[in-house]
Amino acid sequence: MSGDFDDIRERLESIAEELADRAIEVLRASIEDGAKEMPIDEKRLTRARRAVEKAAHLLTDQQQGDDW
Repeated sequence: MSGDFDDIRERLESIAEELADRAIEVLRASIEDGAKEMPIDEKRLTRARRAVEKAAHLLTDQQQGDDW
């Protein structure tokens, strides 16, 4: 059963990378615009990335033995 979730886990990891890349783009644009505070979009993207990373982690082999 360990391989059952590998595809989903890999897709989630890819999505997490995309979210991180997008957050960096937002930060760069904000810096170029001279913003003094962290942009809201960057914060939302970072929170979403963390949630997706947690979901991917839950699908790793080490979690297979955990009971609900």
